[in-house]
Order: sequence, then C-alpha cells, then structure tokens
Amino acid sequence: MAMWVFGYGSLIWKAGFNYDERLVGFIKGYRRVFYQGSTDHRGTPEYPGRTVTLEPAGGEFCWGAAYKISKKEDQEVAVTYLEVREKQYDQKAYVDFFTDPAATAPAVSGVMVYIASPDKNHNVNYLGPASTGEIAKQIVKAEGPSGPNRDYLFQLEKALLQLGCKDKHVIDLATEVRRILAETEPTSA
Repeated sequence: MAMWVFGYGSLIWKAGFNYDERLVGFIKGYRRVFYQGSTDHRGTPEYPGRTVTLEPAGGEFCWGAAYKISKKEDQEVAVTYLEVREKQYDQKAYVDFFTDPAATAPAVSGVMVYIASPDKNHNVNYLGPASTGEIAKQIVKAEGPSGPNRDYLFQLEKALLQLGCKDKHVIDLATEVRRILAETEPTSA
C-alpha cells in the first residue's frame, strides 16, 4: 500500500527521499505559520530560528506538495529520514489532500503530515505567535547547521509562488526581512 506525505515547508522544494509521484495541492482547515522554533536546522539553542508549522484555521487552505511512496523499502527509508529531519515536530496527523479547489472529495486521503503543536510539555521549541516585525528580526538573526533562517523563508516564498500560491503570512515576512536587511547591510559607494 502506498504511503503519502504532505510537505508545506522545506519538503516542498527538498523532499530528501525517493518518491513515485508528487502532487501539488492543499489541505483544508489549517494555515501555515512561522511559530515553530528551530534549534537544529535554521537556528541554535541560543538563537532559535523560525520554521513553519500548521495551526487549525476553519475555512482556510494550506497549499503544498504531497509525495507518494510505493515501495516498502522506500517507505522505511523515508520514515527513518523524516523522523530525524522533523524531530522537533511532535505530532503526526493524517489528512485529506485536495488538488482541485472545486472538488468535494479529496484526491488522496490519509496523507501523513508533521505538525509542531503549541503544547510546551511535548514541544519545547514552540515559539508561538508574534508580530511580523518580531518574527522577521528573529529570522534575520538566526542561522543553524542548515544555513541562515532567511534562506529557508526565501526558498519557501519562491517554492510557493512556483506552485501558484500567494501565502500572505510568508510574503509579509519575506518583505519585512528584506526591508531589515536593506537597512542593516552597508550600501556600496
């Protein structure tokens, strides 16, 4: 039986595992938010970066990509890889995935997605909501083993635009980070 994984952050542009099919689409009832702290990829324990998680939001869609993994050995490798990559995400959910906004039935059911919950007892890296300016300042400052936090934001913005998705939260943050960088980087004479 095939396994499906939904990516709404870096999995959109970098799956990191073998898959048979990639579908662009969305899940319903969630929105993407930069509320998860990253101390292992895009930040450090001293200066956590911010990555996306999902938060329940009635009537909203979260666009991304779903990956179909058919072979049992590819599934085992993918799960092992994802358990390390997504280790700061404390929940897995199984959701309906849609490819057509007019459809009433999902294209695929039971698609696995990693979510970082706001429960500080199970997710010590959850940072939660903050103003666009505060989140942007944190993203500008943070850097981890996978690179600067701003690169994650800019790659996500680009990947979403390539999917045809204009995510206001992501675009507003990217705009603010660019504004901060323009003010702080020395101009050439």
